[in-house]
Amino acid sequence: MSVRTPDPDPDWTPGPEGAPPPGTNQGWLSDVELAEVRRRLPILYIEAVPVRVDGLGQVVEVGVLLRARSTGEMTRMLVSGRVLYGETLRDALFRHLEKDLGPMAFPQLPPSPVPFMVAEYFPMPGITAFTDDRQHAVSMAYVVPVTGTCDPRQDALELTWMTPREAASDAVAAEMEGGRGALLRMALASVGQLR
Repeated sequence: MSVRTPDPDPDWTPGPEGAPPPGTNQGWLSDVELAEVRRRLPILYIEAVPVRVDGLGQVVEVGVLLRARSTGEMTRMLVSGRVLYGETLRDALFRHLEKDLGPMAFPQLPPSPVPFMVAEYFPMPGITAFTDDRQHAVSMAYVVPVTGTCDPRQDALELTWMTPREAASDAVAAEMEGGRGALLRMALASVGQLR
């Protein structure tokens, strides 16, 4: 996965008896700890495809984020991020939707946290359609309707709303990293929009 979820306090050190200071989240890893874990274990992520639906629940628009890489290259991405230790999938999904789309997006989380797909990312190409040169990752992927105003935050420059046909195009897939164009098409197929 190409989007790195920032750690809120990389300078944290354990207090007496290794206990964290009150009010801190023990689910975050330092950069050194994260690098070590990535070499040894798959990391659990969520990914979300934000959509707008009509009165019948049919997807009419698909949201794709635009970001600039450190190299200056522009790429498209989905909402994504790690699941923290002790965090439910529903909480992680909501946290990352709010983080990437803003607090006024008003995502309509599914009643059941069953993803449309479980995507496996490997650092070696060819094992699956999905690659992440940093790690082996397992991602629970969801289609999530949003009803509010989206104001991208973090490293996203904008959220582009497009028709399902535009979102499924080869041009959009070419702008996405790690096989996410295929994941986006699978999301559209799961809601009956890939014809």
